[in-house]
Amino acid sequence: MAHFLSFVVFATAIAVAPGPDTFLTLRNTVIGGRARGLWTTLGIGVAGATQGVLAAAGLGAIIARSEPVFQTIRWLGVAYLIYLAIMALRAAVKAHGDGWAMTPEATPRSPRRSFRQGFLCNITNPKVLAFNLAVLPQFAGPGTGMLTLLAYALTLTIVGTIVLLAVVGLATRARDALARPLVNRGVEGGTGVVMLGFAGALAAEG
Repeated sequence: MAHFLSFVVFATAIAVAPGPDTFLTLRNTVIGGRARGLWTTLGIGVAGATQGVLAAAGLGAIIARSEPVFQTIRWLGVAYLIYLAIMALRAAVKAHGDGWAMTPEATPRSPRRSFRQGFLCNITNPKVLAFNLAVLPQFAGPGTGMLTLLAYALTLTIVGTIVLLAVVGLATRARDALARPLVNRGVEGGTGVVMLGFAGALAAEG
């Protein structure tokens, strides 16, 4: 139990640190409202749980040790982050007058599309799988069974989801203040630059 509580504290510290999932959730909530942010969070949570299950079942280790497969996932992640960055930067350039009101990004997106966007952002990030493989055994201990590893992995996903839900709540409250055209462009441009930074960091890793 002491190890598990330590893991919860550690998982919370990791989840609070901003990453691609956080910035995507924040942007989608500011642009599309609370519902879009929640669907994005759900997609991220499902992807995180999927990676956790793979790690607990031992399949994650196989993927990580298969260089072609792991590199394919890594470059897909780089490409998707660049895609998100381009979309944000394009919206920042086109924003004028009433902010997002005149841009394609302002149009409501279906729940399925928001869910897919969150899912792809997380599932194409190989660092999530690598993190599960490297950290879970250290807290669970050697020789730990699959169910215990799965409990740790799902706890990591749950903690991350709770943090993202807090992001959605805060972004929803601040949405009116962020709806000004100049602020809109700053949010979009900043998100695009940050996503490019994450893509560059992921591409540079061996």
